[in-house]
Amino acid sequence: MTLASHELRLHGHSLTYRTAGSGPTLLLLHGIANSSQTWEPVAGALARHFSVVAPDLLGHGASATPRTDYSLGAHASAARDLLSVLDVPRATVVGHSLGGGIALQFAYQFPERCERLVLVSSGGLGREVHLLLRAAALPGADWVLPVLASRGLRGLGRGLDAVLRRTPLAPGGDAEILARGFGSLGSSGSRQAFLHTVRSVIEPGGQRVSANDRLHLAAGIPTQIVWGERDSIIPVAHGRAAHEAMPGSRLEVFPRAGHMPHHDDPDRFAALLTDFCASTAAAQLSSDHWRPSQDLG
Repeated sequence: MTLASHELRLHGHSLTYRTAGSGPTLLLLHGIANSSQTWEPVAGALARHFSVVAPDLLGHGASATPRTDYSLGAHASAARDLLSVLDVPRATVVGHSLGGGIALQFAYQFPERCERLVLVSSGGLGREVHLLLRAAALPGADWVLPVLASRGLRGLGRGLDAVLRRTPLAPGGDAEILARGFGSLGSSGSRQAFLHTVRSVIEPGGQRVSANDRLHLAAGIPTQIVWGERDSIIPVAHGRAAHEAMPGSRLEVFPRAGHMPHHDDPDRFAALLTDFCASTAAAQLSSDHWRPSQDLG
């Protein structure tokens, strides 16, 4: 099944989103320099049980690329506003990579809208991240990025893979994912949006945003963590550490998958997500559930 594309104006900007199926809502949030089309391999299986809503995050895909706030909080607010426009009060929020960081922020900002949380090779759970994304945070990346974006996607991917395999940065099968992402940045607006997004969450030394001090707040939200054992963009150790820090969470590691387990094994991914939703009760939290029950002062 192909996700059906729609467009609306949200706060004055064009936002593209894709939908399929019917039933309880899954909000699917993609990674950086990607789009809602990343969910196509699992859309058919998920649409048999759920109403799938997958936006192109602002600055990505077919959505607008304005000069605006590209922080995790801004993306989470836009996702909440999209659900409001669609009259969807609550959803299971699924986030891949950058989308995982947004999903975590969504659950923190809007817990009353979040029924479950699914983190797929998620950002925001540790310091380490691939060198090429750290490089995008460096001064001068604005000049290099148009060169990378102008080359053939697959050719660039093979070239990066060949070079990096001869260094300690051997990327496994994930270099082409980064190459496709760079290659998708065909306009000045998309490149600037990419750089603003990267620099809001990554610095030259690694990821600058961490949810680790608030993971305990997700104890009331059923949480599934999914990772590829061979992920060379964000290491699987982040998922294992988050699982330990999130009481009641589930962890599933796909042994032959890289950074995109929903692509490497879509049938298993869809079955896992379907079973997770069927076997857990949707959270029903208030917006201030995290507040202490009494003043300790």
